[in-house]
Amino acid sequence: MKLVTAETTIPVHKRNPGYPLDLDWVERVRMNRSALERRAGTIGARRTVKKDYQLAWLLKAITMIDLTTLNADDTPGRVERLCAKARNPIRRDILDQLGMGNRRILPGAVCVYHSFVKTAVDALDGSGIPVAAVSTAFPHGLAPVETKIAEIEASVKDGAREIDIVIERGMVLRGDWQALYDQVKAFRKACGDAHIKTILGTGELATQTNVAKASLVCMLAGADFIKTSTGKEKVNANLVTSLTMIRMIRWFAEETGIEIGYKPAGGIATAGDALKYMALMKEELGTNWLQPHLFRFGASSLLTDIERQLEHGLTGHYAADYRQPMV
Repeated sequence: MKLVTAETTIPVHKRNPGYPLDLDWVERVRMNRSALERRAGTIGARRTVKKDYQLAWLLKAITMIDLTTLNADDTPGRVERLCAKARNPIRRDILDQLGMGNRRILPGAVCVYHSFVKTAVDALDGSGIPVAAVSTAFPHGLAPVETKIAEIEASVKDGAREIDIVIERGMVLRGDWQALYDQVKAFRKACGDAHIKTILGTGELATQTNVAKASLVCMLAGADFIKTSTGKEKVNANLVTSLTMIRMIRWFAEETGIEIGYKPAGGIATAGDALKYMALMKEELGTNWLQPHLFRFGASSLLTDIERQLEHGLTGHYAADYRQPMV
């Protein structure tokens, strides 16, 4: 089998410069949960991709994964094994049979705790795969702001090219938009050239309107990405919340001309999940957003299922998980 894919040229992406906090805009934001749920229920139900097209979409999905390990028992050895997997995310025999052996198919980043940034940077040296660090007292975000800024700066110094920060959810629940804006703006400054992803912890924000307002404030403060979850909340990424955040991204782009990235994280474990999120992005924002600089999955086990699905597309059989080990 040989997949034929069109070569595309990715335009130069203009980074979000940040904008003054517009409280009038924030107060105009309203979300209709029932309408969002109806729309989310249509994703993957009306149309699906099949056969060779599905395999091509799954290969594309791999390039948008932030391959992640954020466990309390992480070790340098585990991080090094994850980085080895990142260098070779799909078995060579599978790629060769798909006619993709000469293509560069690598994940969008490897995401680790600050303690393992240097380990990951060394393990990925020469691969072109960036390291993302979770910072600012991940996952709760409750630490003095000076401590959080110092953590960002230390991760950047160690070689992290992307920083996933967490906001203080209490600021959103109190409607303290100025405090949220000021803090994210300070984090953005501390990141320097490293891109900043703001984790909202959406499962703890109570309403979709709160999610939408927090998304807007973070984008105004200079966020390069908005991200759903730490993966540690009781409720993580889902299509309803994703639709809320994606529509704020679209509104922001219409008003400013700046394209902001989106990262759903937590609970995205199957190839079917990935296809639904990709369909949502394509339908709501367009094919342009299906690029690593504008869309990422935060996932640890997703790659294993995608690899199994690719092998099934070739052989008609599902391989045991141990044939595609992660770490």
